[in-house]
Amino acid sequence: MDNKKLTEHLSRRLKRSRTDINKLMEAFTGVVATRCGEMDSIAIPSFGTFEPRKRNERVMTNPATGKRMLVPPKITLSFKVSNVLKNKFKS
Repeated sequence: MDNKKLTEHLSRRLKRSRTDINKLMEAFTGVVATRCGEMDSIAIPSFGTFEPRKRNERVMTNPATGKRMLVPPKITLSFKVSNVLKNKFKS
């Protein structure tokens, strides 16, 4: 499902305009980005947990050129599905 279909589905289900849904989604992603940038986890009951993880810098080799490069450290975001949602998917 792409972003357009998701906003259409949510607007029908919540009986709100697409612009309202887009504003809600932008606000949600803004909160997640801000809090995870500060290395805080975000738990949403019955949905899951967004957890930031810091990846250390490392040396990697470019397979095409064989050149070694230093990859800087970065923060990645992982998502763990809640058991409630897992059980809904299974049934």
